Amino acid sequence: MQLPAIPTMATSLYGHGHDKAGLCQGPSMQIIRKYDAVPREFYGSVVVLGNFDGVHRGHQAVIGQASHTAKEAGVPLVLITFEPHPRRYFRPQDPPFCLTPFRSKTHYLAALGVDLLVFLNFDETLSQKPAEAFAREMLFEAFQASQVVVGYDFVFGYQRKGNVTLLAELSDAQGIVLTVIEPVATADGGIYSSTRIREYLMAGNPGHAAALLGRPFEIEGRVVCGEQRGTKLGFPTANIGLEDYIQPAFGVYAVRVGEVHGNDIVWRSGVANLGIRPTVGGSTPLLETHLFDFTGDLYGKHLRIGLIEYIRPEIKFDTLESLRAQIAEDSETARRLLRTREAGAP
Repeated sequence: MQLPAIPTMATSLYGHGHDKAGLCQGPSMQIIRKYDAVPREFYGSVVVLGNFDGVHRGHQAVIGQASHTAKEAGVPLVLITFEPHPRRYFRPQDPPFCLTPFRSKTHYLAALGVDLLVFLNFDETLSQKPAEAFAREMLFEAFQASQVVVGYDFVFGYQRKGNVTLLAELSDAQGIVLTVIEPVATADGGIYSSTRIREYLMAGNPGHAAALLGRPFEIEGRVVCGEQRGTKLGFPTANIGLEDYIQPAFGVYAVRVGEVHGNDIVWRSGVANLGIRPTVGGSTPLLETHLFDFTGDLYGKHLRIGLIEYIRPEIKFDTLESLRAQIAEDSETARRLLRTREAGAP
């Protein structure tokens, strides 16, 4: 199907100044965590439901259609999603897999024009709620939805027994219009999916992942204190833990680094190592980023690190001097790659 007109998410490079990563800030978006506390001004809204991990181009098609419908009807757009991801609840032993943990997801959704974001706590109570009760309580009673928009593969309710066919029957009985968005195909005939994006990232193909996301994949978080090894080597780094993020292929990346200042972001170029740091006996995955031509204190600052190009795998060096020489070479490679990308950007 054809993608509806939606806010553009940059697929090339981030710019300097305001957020350009998908990511220009949209109008203010309210966030609530309980469906029984819906502000009255959101009664009669267009409601779109889904997990939307990654907020990739397939998700953007669903949300974009919902946004278009809401604007035509002159009503707010409400998006309902779940936290934690149901997969995390049912399979807590699995390694981290999220493309967009809570904070990342919120600013991507705000950029798509969502007026009210509802993060439902996915717990035992919600997991056991029958599909009919879910639809009745969430859509017909809490929001008194005028229209509902979902993707073709949306499932809901206890044991995932609810699907678009059941939702259509329930909505029709309530006089609510249901719109089901068919799958969006890529140029090679594949379907935009979070699973494919995860596979590309784990294989060291951030460019392929970006093509499906509609923007480079980012890891964001607060800069934590390290052991100052980068500074001693002449390449100070800003270190961020991966927490709930999926672990892309360990190795060195050319990156763009966004320093968050409220709704403004300043973007810079850099090189980053993602991995466990075997040369110094590390064991916990960490994203260590060296910003080019930057002096200043980033400890405690909130950064967004966009993975632009994969340079090489993480390896163990025999000496710190060998590591220093390789970092210098990686830095030049990253600068060259980023300059090339910038020159080719529209």
